Amino acid sequence: MSEQIERDPAATHLHAHAGAHVDIGDLTGIEADVVRGILRAEPPGPLATSHASEAGPAFSIAANFAAAPEPPSTAIAAELATGPALSIAANHAANLPTAPAPLTLPTIDATALASGPAGTGALALLLATVLDGLDRGRADWLGPLPPGGPAAVRDAVAATGFGELPDKGQDPFETLASLGRLLAWGSADPAHPHCAAHLHCPPLAASVAADTAVAALNQSLDSWDQSPAAGEIEERVVRTLARAVGYSGASAGVLTSGGTESNLMGLLLARDDVLCRRFDVDPDLDGVPPFAAGRMRVLASDQAHFSVARNAAILGLGERCVIPVASDIEGRMRPEALAEAFEALVDRDEIPLAVVATAGTTDLGAMDPLGPVAKLAARYGAWFHVDAAYGGGLLLGTDGDERLHDIEAADSVTLDLHKLGWQPVPAGCFLVKKAASLRSLEKRVSYLNSVDDEQAGYPSLLGRSLRTTRRADAVKLAAAFTALGRDGFQQLTDRCLALARYAAGAVRRHDDLELTAEPHLTTVLFRFLPPDPRDADRVNGVLRRHLLEAGRAVLGRTELARERPGTPPGRVRLKLTLLNPHTTELQIDALLAAVRAAGDAASAGSSATVRGPS
Repeated sequence: MSEQIERDPAATHLHAHAGAHVDIGDLTGIEADVVRGILRAEPPGPLATSHASEAGPAFSIAANFAAAPEPPSTAIAAELATGPALSIAANHAANLPTAPAPLTLPTIDATALASGPAGTGALALLLATVLDGLDRGRADWLGPLPPGGPAAVRDAVAATGFGELPDKGQDPFETLASLGRLLAWGSADPAHPHCAAHLHCPPLAASVAADTAVAALNQSLDSWDQSPAAGEIEERVVRTLARAVGYSGASAGVLTSGGTESNLMGLLLARDDVLCRRFDVDPDLDGVPPFAAGRMRVLASDQAHFSVARNAAILGLGERCVIPVASDIEGRMRPEALAEAFEALVDRDEIPLAVVATAGTTDLGAMDPLGPVAKLAARYGAWFHVDAAYGGGLLLGTDGDERLHDIEAADSVTLDLHKLGWQPVPAGCFLVKKAASLRSLEKRVSYLNSVDDEQAGYPSLLGRSLRTTRRADAVKLAAAFTALGRDGFQQLTDRCLALARYAAGAVRRHDDLELTAEPHLTTVLFRFLPPDPRDADRVNGVLRRHLLEAGRAVLGRTELARERPGTPPGRVRLKLTLLNPHTTELQIDALLAAVRAAGDAASAGSSATVRGPS
């Protein structure tokens, strides 16, 4: 069947704003769900969590919506009735240069600095301009991502000229107004309730504001004299996270670019620890000795993140050094399978380098049994690393999660607070139980961390990271910690977990949808069941692309490692990753209605329009 969506070249942009009064007229089905669920007139309420408190932070979804020019309601109904406007490139080519100009502002030289003795006046004016552009771009299209697919986005960006280097610069106000508008229209917006594909959260406004200050001051954390306050803030943030894990004062850590970098550091330290401890070898100076090369093994669940194998390759161990350990039907590592894998290594005279447990797998959100894994790692002398990039966010709240008990037994831990932490990317963290484990990263560079400076009390963070120049990402975390507190993070977490449970129940209520497993965290795996079960994989792939091209929804897609017992054939699954605590149950219902309509069209071999926005 054709995967092309019908296009109406005469259609115009949908100009509306969330919360505007909308006359749904004779609309029914998905279109009515969209209007009621997304552009609904009633004001949204606060987060519906059991931890809500008048004294706590004000979590009002209404604050997330920017004001935009309100069009006649009939225009909205007509737009929804005829399908999305897909001639985006032409619209942007015509509209962006002639968009309503910002208020009359003083002239700013494009070479003006963001801060300094002259203050932040230029930055404030330019920020206001780019934020206005974001609001205008959101009014251009209310869907979770731009309609028309890759070709439409490519043409729209080309029409603006962004990415090229002209001989002469342009007015910075016009540049930022156009750029903001293009980005808002052309982004997959994680703050939209129907953008639910990946572990990519909508960031907190307080954290983004703090991140703007970091960008303006441009601190680098490789030496004290480049980041006096920011370096101290990172030290305090790391200590806070180490305490949340259960580590003592002997621990240490560093902010990273995310789970991949943190997992790389875990395997690096594991390799060096085992070689130094068991064979009195310094791999930092001499590399991996011949008698150990090809014998070192890493054990990880068959559901572990792909970065474990990729990082093994980067370290010269090879992807084949990673031994997959069988998981149960829920996606959790089986301790008995891990014990068998260890015994097999001993029988083959191989070196058990590390065990990687996952606290929150990417697809199912499964949490490996940390206690039993820790005991086996200790028995066989392997480094124990916990990849808690996803589930580690549960440590920020007031309520402990028993599945994270024993995480303090790990030699190292990965956290990613740009997932269940609602931080702008990047917000990764790598923690070690013993600060001495970081000796492999220690470097002495005279112009960054001279001995006499450190002896005089000027600290350096250079020896904790794989990077030299490093952004002050801890500042936005510090802002969120103070602004929300543990109560605030618990509210956000509880709401997202509740949304996942609701979505799973909503899937079960439809005969043409099949739930893969009960959610462990905030991901919900399911699929559409076409009339012909043998066509399930193709139909689910096609329906997802239909929704993407229409700008209607962003769903995740994955494939199971094995077919589930008792289900129709096929491994392709759709995934909701619900990290937006301001999403409503009604919006989830509308999203599933769109999935079912797209599935019907894909099953029938139709090229019917999958309408948007939502």
